[in-house]
Amino acid sequence: MVGAMGPELSFPDREDLRLVDVLQALADPVRLQLVHLLDETDGAVACGQIPLPVAKATASHHLKVLREAGVVWAREEGTRRYYSLRRDDLESRFPGLLDSVLRAGPVGAPTPTA
Repeated sequence: MVGAMGPELSFPDREDLRLVDVLQALADPVRLQLVHLLDETDGAVACGQIPLPVAKATASHHLKVLREAGVVWAREEGTRRYYSLRRDDLESRFPGLLDSVLRAGPVGAPTPTA
């Protein structure tokens, strides 16, 4: 189906989430920064309101990778696209993974030493 913004958004079902896809999506520093930003929000965030140090097209690409890996949800309202984490689905499939990634600290932050 094609909507006002283009083809209908596709997502893997919860049971189809693959660990390798999720880890590959989270391996990129910009995508990891996006996950941190979305985790800090209460609800969904409009694509244009996500502060990133990359061009709009590059940010859209990173969000698409996260969506297709099953890390984020996206929904369209009018001409805006809103994103949120798929925390419940990720926790169900890979218990503790998202929290471990988020606890590792923001991108570029020093790693705590023992």
